[in-house]
Amino acid sequence: MASPVMLALALSLVGGVSTSIGALLVVANPTPNLKMLGLLQGFAAGLMLSISFLDLAHNAINSIGFLKGNLWFFAGVVFFALIAYFIPEPTVSQGWDLKSKKDKDDGDKDVMKKHRRQVLFSGIITAVGISLHNFPEGMAVFLGSMKGLRVGVNLAIAIALHNVPEGVAVALPVYFATQSKWQAFKLATLSGFAEPLGVIVVAYIFPSSLSPEILEGLLGSVGGVMAFLTLHEMLPLAFDYAGPKQAVKAVFLGMAFMSASLYFLQISLPEDMSL
Repeated sequence: MASPVMLALALSLVGGVSTSIGALLVVANPTPNLKMLGLLQGFAAGLMLSISFLDLAHNAINSIGFLKGNLWFFAGVVFFALIAYFIPEPTVSQGWDLKSKKDKDDGDKDVMKKHRRQVLFSGIITAVGISLHNFPEGMAVFLGSMKGLRVGVNLAIAIALHNVPEGVAVALPVYFATQSKWQAFKLATLSGFAEPLGVIVVAYIFPSSLSPEILEGLLGSVGGVMAFLTLHEMLPLAFDYAGPKQAVKAVFLGMAFMSASLYFLQISLPEDMSL
């Protein structure tokens, strides 16, 4: 495999592992701190918005023109909008309180068993849905890595932060249903590995030497995907879990962090290394 593919694979593994981190939070504390998850989503949303508009879309428009850049960008928006329409991303349910459910249903084991089966099924569906969402995220990391280290790393950081609550969303119902920490961790981790799988698949679809115009257009589409993901899924969750005021602060903190990371990455890398 070419070095950009190996870089993309390594970066996508970071995203996959971050899903496992979300599962570990559930294993350590079955009742998640939703406010902290909301702040994390807001921070990641700030990273994603900076990448989408100030980097990917901006570079695409400058490189291939205003019209083509916008067409590629909105093609990415439509692509991910269709995915979100047919496969809506599950969220962390505030109703899964393991201790209260256990105490409440101790007197009726049959009802409890049925309820656990229903919740387990919802956890499996959640894992499938998140896996399908992670697959195009892996594709985005691959295309970003083909552009350079800067784009690939920035996308990987933002997606990794976004994946932590996804790990919680998978592990929480599975842990409630099975009472098994290992099963909850395993299923959440498997859903995260759809991201490196996306890298592997797209690495063999796209040639290693794409024309600069096509590469910039595809990266513009990645910007559209990231923008839709942020505005449609991440910001609403941040507002719900952390509240509007705190979520907005987290968004701008994420944007400031991304700007600072771009600067320090640029001045710290050797001159001959691709950004």
